[in-house]
Amino acid sequence: MLTRDGYLLLAARSLRMLSYGFLSVILALYLSAVGFSALQIGTLFTVALAGGAAATIAISLVADRWGRRTSLIVSSGLMAIAGVALATSTSFPLLLGFAALGTLSPSGQEIGPFQSLEQAALSEASAEPGRAMPYAWYNLAGYLAVAVGALAAGAVPAALQAAGWTPLGAQRLLVWAFAAIGLALIGCYLPLSPLTEAPPGGAVAPEASRPGLHRSRGVVLRLAALFGLDALAGGFVVQSLIAFWFHQRFGVGPERLGPLFFGTNLLSALSGLVAARLADRFGLLNTMVFTHLPSNVLLTMVPFMPSWPLAAVVLLARHALSQMDVPTRQAYTMVLVAPDERAAAAGLTNAVRPAASSLAPVVSGAALQAAASGLPFALAGGLKVVYDVTLWLMFRGVPLERGAVPHGGQARDGMKARG
Repeated sequence: MLTRDGYLLLAARSLRMLSYGFLSVILALYLSAVGFSALQIGTLFTVALAGGAAATIAISLVADRWGRRTSLIVSSGLMAIAGVALATSTSFPLLLGFAALGTLSPSGQEIGPFQSLEQAALSEASAEPGRAMPYAWYNLAGYLAVAVGALAAGAVPAALQAAGWTPLGAQRLLVWAFAAIGLALIGCYLPLSPLTEAPPGGAVAPEASRPGLHRSRGVVLRLAALFGLDALAGGFVVQSLIAFWFHQRFGVGPERLGPLFFGTNLLSALSGLVAARLADRFGLLNTMVFTHLPSNVLLTMVPFMPSWPLAAVVLLARHALSQMDVPTRQAYTMVLVAPDERAAAAGLTNAVRPAASSLAPVVSGAALQAAASGLPFALAGGLKVVYDVTLWLMFRGVPLERGAVPHGGQARDGMKARG
């Protein structure tokens, strides 16, 4: 069961992901409408993703000294400031500077410090902190909020344009809503209790500055490198750039893109529940690979579809499978290493993802200078297939930590079963 603090964190997660959902659909269209080129848009997205990785590292280093609540409030203020700058400025260098704060999400997913701070606080805000269920609700709330946000990105501009607004004016209103949600997050975090902070005596000891990996260091570094490859591939097809591609290729606007991305995010949310059942039967590694692999084949097919409905259907089919590896990947990382190495393993494998994904959007932006280019889809799908195959070949014989497998089919991953 969640405590009052837990519900506040869940509300903050839902509000923030709602804003990321609608911003990711209209952001590239909005930036294009105010005069930026596809290359500039891709560059700004790269800076936003890189800024998210840098902000996560920087704020995480001082969070327990400042306080998690204080760090979350500061991050919310930066989000609101970035939103105001986006709504009022057409200066590319200025927007690059605000994108570097790490609070603008072109992907519709978390890229900044919020998630790591909230998850740390959530561990103290649950009556049963050792249970995975609070995190399951946390992730489900995020996916559903992104889906609703994507739907709003289509419905709100359509309604406003019917009332006489220009497309740019309608999109700018959503950017202002993004800034307002940054302020609303402060209202969610202010009532958090001291129980969400690091436990007393949790100050950083000298030895804590050293990497927390020892006997599993090699295997975790290989895993992190592969997760980085997967994230790099995903950076080629962040949600905003996919929306921009559909607009260029088929001439569709937010009124159609919003419902499409509502569907993709809803399917992603529901697929996590299916993934847990598949993992119980077939094992974590097999579920990770053999759901992710066909989703990436579908991704490469999207630009070859001759019409908007067919391309949309293939993208929806891809999202019905593509996120099944998320809960299984998190669980697999935890059972791969000894309990005393789990925090370090999670930190390394999570930190590498936004850093790697930040390298790709500028390439996609350059490719999209040529209207309807399918290159980003081919690069993303091809690299992800390499990731899937390499992951399975490299880890199918790596033993899980003895005694770490919770139950059932997770011991079938070719690892040590319980004795």
